Amino acid sequence: MKTIIIDDEPKARRLLKVLLEENCPQVSEIYTAESLLGGVEIIKAERPKIVFLDIEMPEHSGLQILDFIDRDIIDFEIVFTTAYDSHAIQAFELTAIDYLLKPLRATQVIKAVDKCISQMDKQHLSIKLKELKEGLSLNEFKKIGLPVVDGIKFVELNHIILFEGNGMYTKVVTVNETEILISKPIKYFTDLLKKVPYFYKPHRSFLVNLRFLKQYVKSKGGYLVMDNGQTVSISKEKREEFLQIANNI
Repeated sequence: MKTIIIDDEPKARRLLKVLLEENCPQVSEIYTAESLLGGVEIIKAERPKIVFLDIEMPEHSGLQILDFIDRDIIDFEIVFTTAYDSHAIQAFELTAIDYLLKPLRATQVIKAVDKCISQMDKQHLSIKLKELKEGLSLNEFKKIGLPVVDGIKFVELNHIILFEGNGMYTKVVTVNETEILISKPIKYFTDLLKKVPYFYKPHRSFLVNLRFLKQYVKSKGGYLVMDNGQTVSISKEKREEFLQIANNI
């Protein structure tokens, strides 16, 4: 399998190349480029399956890659290499774009390659990159990328009523669909949306959108009723905190 590393830092290119050679036997050929345009030329000529792409480069940002490649030849996975802060990392997570946080480690690289091989489906790449660029530039997030069987489903955060966890799976209940089952634990979404103020976790199994809160019922220990009629438990230790929040909504 062919791979390319696009990074303006020689040390970064060498390190990633060594990590791939020593830990990823699936990778048979590794190309390198010091600029986005140089990398694009190699992509067009060699058609690699994985593109490791730095974001901050002198002439062009890695986020501009689709400005220079025809959509009909996009048959590769992108893994961004970045030193961005935690807020930017949230943008990568929300848009389902894969990334490696510098300084790179072998375990990161192995995991990224394995993930790319298992999800080589590029029908959503342009959408994912568009969402990522908007998230990074606007400092806000309007959609979340949900990994489903046939790709990535992009859902407006304002359309999500609640998340309901069950072990390693989470049911996402939306306005337009009854439910979307995702093979990730609810903690994944709790961590991902902790900076979105209208999502609240009243119970270990639920993360709710307060904009769809219909009623708080005191009986039976206290529970919530959402706009779709679904009831949500409130844990005993969260009851007082929720009442304080409710009084300020």
